[in-house]
Amino acid sequence: MFKKDITASPKQKLKSSAQRSLRQSLLSTYPLLTPHIDEILPKKASLSSMKLPDRNTLYVLDSEPLFYQQATSEILPHLKLVHRFPQGFPTIRIDRGAIRFVLSGATLMAPGLTSKGGRLPVDGAAKGLEEGKEMEQRVDEEGRWSRELVQGEPVVIMAEGKEEACAVGVLVSGTEEVKAKGKGPVVEDAHFLGDGLWNLGTE
Repeated sequence: MFKKDITASPKQKLKSSAQRSLRQSLLSTYPLLTPHIDEILPKKASLSSMKLPDRNTLYVLDSEPLFYQQATSEILPHLKLVHRFPQGFPTIRIDRGAIRFVLSGATLMAPGLTSKGGRLPVDGAAKGLEEGKEMEQRVDEEGRWSRELVQGEPVVIMAEGKEEACAVGVLVSGTEEVKAKGKGPVVEDAHFLGDGLWNLGTE
């Protein structure tokens, strides 16, 4: 989606009502950000939006990019925010061989996750987000998420041997299905390190 350099429209200040609804949307999509929400979006913060190509909107606090959203789809974290709060987002991990493909904007395919270096959620994990247990989800020492992730859910992509996330996108297949089939696309149109969104100036 952001493979090439992009140009954004000038920043527009968001009304406080829009900031409140954005805050709510973030917390319902990413409950693990709850302890950090006042740091990410301080109550008196002056949040701005920038219109991007393909009906995308980027939300910026001062000059710090936070989240982006395409039309009415899920709100997704900018990688700079993921690097600040890595524990706040569900993750999957690709093997070393898949890194260069993901960092060139290719669709993430199942074999990069089902191989020895890849990591999908623990076998037998709960499916989807259980109400009342949102704050219990986490990544284990093995790098496996504690519940199955469902189609349409935002996910952060880690890489074997790397400390920081390399991409973020939306699952086109649930993790349970990926394990069962072992082939096919998993994440398309990801925002990745070094893409147009990463390089966009937000001053």
